[in-house]
Amino acid sequence: MQSNDIEGLINRVAIGDRVAFISLYKMTSPKLMGICLRILNNRGDAEDAVQEIYVKVWQRSRTFAAGSSNPTAWLATIARNHAIDLIRARKPAPDDLEAAYDVADDTMPSPEAQVGIKDEGRRIDKCLAELDPVHAGAVRRAYVEGLSYLELSEQMKVPMNTVRTWLRRSLLKLRECMQR
Repeated sequence: MQSNDIEGLINRVAIGDRVAFISLYKMTSPKLMGICLRILNNRGDAEDAVQEIYVKVWQRSRTFAAGSSNPTAWLATIARNHAIDLIRARKPAPDDLEAAYDVADDTMPSPEAQVGIKDEGRRIDKCLAELDPVHAGAVRRAYVEGLSYLELSEQMKVPMNTVRTWLRRSLLKLRECMQR
C-alpha cells in the first residue's frame, strides 16, 4: 500500500468514514502489531495495545497534517509512544529513595559493557560512512527504522529489486569492514 493511499484513508477517517477506518486497520495493523510486539514482548499486551492505538487513530485523525508528514510514520509514532507509555505505567513509582534501589533495572549493562557498545556503534558508523550515502541511508532506514523493501522502494523511487541489491551488497561491505 502506498503512502498516499494510507494518507487518503486517514483523511477519510477524519470525516468519520467507518469503511475507510476498516481498510486502514487491515492495511496497517500488521506493522503496528510488530512495533508493539517488539516493545512490549508479549503478544496479548501487544494485541490490546493495537486496539487502543486504533481508538487513538480514530480520535486523532483530524490532527494528521496531510502532505506534511509520512502517514506510516505518524501511525508508527502513535504505536511506539503508546507501547512505551504502557511499559512506563507498569513500573511502580518508588515511595522513597530506598524503594528506588529495589526497582533498579538489573538488565542495564555495566559501565564496561556500555563503553564496548559505544565503541561498536562508532565502528558501525565508520563503516557506514564508507558506503555510498544513498546506500547507507537505505541501510539505516531498513535496519534501524524498520522500513520494508516496499516502503524503501516507494520512498527512494527505485524498483524493489534495486533496494534489495543495495541492502545485500551494503551488508556484505559492512561485514567486511567490521571484520577488519
